[in-house]
Amino acid sequence: MTPIRSIAAFLMCFALVGGIIPARAQTAPGYPQKPVHMIIPFAPGGASDFAGRIISPRLAEVLGQQVVIDNRAGASGNIGMEAAAKSSPDGYTIYLGNIGTISINPAVFPRLAVNPAKDFTPVSLVAELPSILVANPGLPANTVGELVALAKSKPGDLNFASPGSSTMNRLEMEQFMKLAGIKMVHVPYKGGAGPAVAGILGNETHVMFVTLSSAITFVKAGRLKALAVTSPKRIEALPQVPTTVEAGYPDLVTSSWQGVFVPAGTPRAVVARLHDALVKVLAMPDVKERFSNGGVMATASKTPEDFAAYVAAESERWGKVARESGATID
Repeated sequence: MTPIRSIAAFLMCFALVGGIIPARAQTAPGYPQKPVHMIIPFAPGGASDFAGRIISPRLAEVLGQQVVIDNRAGASGNIGMEAAAKSSPDGYTIYLGNIGTISINPAVFPRLAVNPAKDFTPVSLVAELPSILVANPGLPANTVGELVALAKSKPGDLNFASPGSSTMNRLEMEQFMKLAGIKMVHVPYKGGAGPAVAGILGNETHVMFVTLSSAITFVKAGRLKALAVTSPKRIEALPQVPTTVEAGYPDLVTSSWQGVFVPAGTPRAVVARLHDALVKVLAMPDVKERFSNGGVMATASKTPEDFAAYVAAESERWGKVARESGATID
């Protein structure tokens, strides 16, 4: 199946379950009439939890009802994703999915209980979390070009850390190595980005891609060397760090995005109400500032169908990288 046909099929699945709708085509009078639960498929303290806890109180203000955070961690996010997919499609359970659970896991887990393209209706993108390529301060490479030259001069001597075999950060490195024509040894860690970052800080590993929010404090303190960020433009919080585009890798613009989904079958009017509320929240100055301080960009989709198209393209892209790299369940 060609990429274009794959994306078309993905979008058709969303259309069949009522996923693609004009954001303001209908209203939902009376909704919500009770608290809304936001399922986050990871433990407190991570990037998803960071975004969810900034959004939830402001979303509650706009909706006029409490938004309750429900952390359902485990199985690379699949436990929370399954719980959300099986919830009543009435708008009172929303799911904060991300690139890993929605776009990568289906290509890695052979018997996934959830099919994101069929079991969810996309509402809106809420956050983009660019990655940053960091190195141990002792590594004799200060730019992406110098890293590539070093890796080519010492094939097999350099290694890279990741939070796990099937994680976005590992796949980013696989794509980078393919584009640069280099090979480094993979050193997977478990338990999120924290242990992998600790590995570099402890001189166990040389380089890694990591979500910017997980490394920005160490970069600012000089404990990690920043080589490039994967955003299209330089990050305001680290203006001295070039982008992967500037480094000569325009195909390595990536984002560990977060987005809101609801169970398939949720009324279209409710989806529209949630989308409009999220657009208002993500435009609030304090929300944008708090996101930015953590290395996150507050981003709302223009419409639910725009978000569906984005998810389809990301699933096609990273599913292909996952399969080609041989990524497996950790």
